[in-house]
Amino acid sequence: MGLLLFISGQEIVFILIAVLLLFGADKLPGIARAMGKGMREVRKATDEIRKEFDETTGDFRKDINDITDSVRRDITDVTDSVRKDFEDAAAPLSDEINQAARDINKELG
Repeated sequence: MGLLLFISGQEIVFILIAVLLLFGADKLPGIARAMGKGMREVRKATDEIRKEFDETTGDFRKDINDITDSVRRDITDVTDSVRKDFEDAAAPLSDEINQAARDINKELG
């Protein structure tokens, strides 16, 4: 189809006339049928290759998605653990700061 973009209408007519003169009017339907069958076979082969490619890469995509999900879960677990440890470590310090603030408020008030 991309080839037709570079051929003008006059060139197409010239090619059709040359084909008509070379093969004759009685052979043209057979040639067109053979070209149609060839195009169908090419399209069928292309579809089969695309289907096989999608099936093959589907397994890889599934494996990659599984690995990605596993890594995300691990990162979430580590983040939650670090956050909990930080909160546990900061709680006594926060209590001391709050107590100091209350003591200052009592002295000022």
